[in-house]
Amino acid sequence: MTRPHPLRHYKSCNPLLDKTAESRNPVCGLAASVAQLVEQLTLNQLVLGSSPSRGTNFAKENDGLGQQTKLSTNIPAELESEDNVKFPKKLKHRGKVLATIYGKRKGRDYYRLYWRVRQGGKACSRMRDFRTYSEAKREGDKLVADLAKGSRVTALTPGQANDALAALERLQGFYQSTGRRVSLLAGISEYCEAAGKLGGYTVGEAVERFLATVAVVQRKALAEAVAEFIEGRKHLAEAKDGKRSKLSPVYAYNVAMWLNGFAGTFPGYAVCDLTKEHLNTYIGNFKELSAKSRNDRRAVVKMFLGWCVQKDYLAPTHRLFEAVDFKTEGVDATDIDFYRPKELRDMLDVADAELLPVLALGGLGGLRREEILRLDWADVWRVKGKVEISARIAKGRKRRLVDICPALAAWLRPYRNVTGPVWGKSPDALEEALAGLRGALAIPARRNGLRHAFVTFHMAMHANENLTAAEAGNSPQMIHDHYRALATRREAVKWFGVKPSRATGAADIIQLPAKAND
Repeated sequence: MTRPHPLRHYKSCNPLLDKTAESRNPVCGLAASVAQLVEQLTLNQLVLGSSPSRGTNFAKENDGLGQQTKLSTNIPAELESEDNVKFPKKLKHRGKVLATIYGKRKGRDYYRLYWRVRQGGKACSRMRDFRTYSEAKREGDKLVADLAKGSRVTALTPGQANDALAALERLQGFYQSTGRRVSLLAGISEYCEAAGKLGGYTVGEAVERFLATVAVVQRKALAEAVAEFIEGRKHLAEAKDGKRSKLSPVYAYNVAMWLNGFAGTFPGYAVCDLTKEHLNTYIGNFKELSAKSRNDRRAVVKMFLGWCVQKDYLAPTHRLFEAVDFKTEGVDATDIDFYRPKELRDMLDVADAELLPVLALGGLGGLRREEILRLDWADVWRVKGKVEISARIAKGRKRRLVDICPALAAWLRPYRNVTGPVWGKSPDALEEALAGLRGALAIPARRNGLRHAFVTFHMAMHANENLTAAEAGNSPQMIHDHYRALATRREAVKWFGVKPSRATGAADIIQLPAKAND
């Protein structure tokens, strides 16, 4: 029997000589994939440099990867005995040497595969070491196939190959944990873009700083948030150690009332559920009120929502204040309404002993209602001829002295020995007493009518907005804009001429309790 010639057997397994061999033996006809080459690179550390004799590292056995390109004329490693190989063995493609295998020699008991690639426009040497010639030949054939196809994988160094596989594993883990797919190129591109903007900071440092400023919004029921807000401010409306409270109790009461109404408009809602339409709906409930009253409610809700942002109940980017109906309305200047001299006399003649000093100080001293509520009789008599409005009492927390005009002195004389607060009851009790007095005399209610009358007639009497502003605790511009030319000097003389109808004797001295309950 005639034995087949070795070349014929080689010819049947070489795709260049037998184009149908691939269909019969796919292993002989398939080119190595990029992934396979990268994986193999990670198993065998490459040795870089221009000399193929430097360094020694041995590859693990990895059978089954020896594959040929159809254009390669190299004899497969399985058919070639290393005893018959002349070293250095040149591996070609279309007659061009693409890789070289160097044989063993004294002091080097291994085979070395050497090739060159272009990277960054420069030629770079690459090499790998193998225990056996067959291993080196199989990998060399794969390498030639990839080099012939122009594969860029062959340019990877061992470290780059390891990094590439490690990066792909990290990306796969990221996908498994988040469901987000990110390619290696996209990840590196985004990193480089971010790092270029950080001015020396690492991406990790930037992320940590960013997370430190980002709030995680907590879901908080609107009613509960309102209750917490009100409770947290309650102490601000309480006077301690004889000092004035930071917030007016009346203001604190109004804020609580308005916010409870706001929460009651949207039962069951969380703060983070609020939308612009909710704010529009809330303000729409107050169409019958004045623009100023609506603005007051807008300001309170804005203050509350700002607090919610600080508490992480609402996102800082909520944009709720962009609601169409939540814009601050312009308020037209309104006519100042004030009491006339006859009305003042009628009220002072009829008022009881508790209410009378309130009327006199408001109408003839120009004190605000809140200032009178905080006023003590010691403040009236401490400075001769003056009512001392200390920072504890004054609206703007700035001390001022108010002249006690002859008419005011006459009305206050019976109270010379009285001590304690000028009004010892609650603000509501004062409102009820004033309303009852006006009702009995058929005098219409005028908002801040006593103080407005004082400022109006004082300006008419002295024609000096600076002097009037100093007495009233206001700005000269405010006096000029709102109180100038509202009354004549003759009317002012009548107002400041309202005195008790008869002289006061010792029998008329009044002694009120230092503090009365409602």
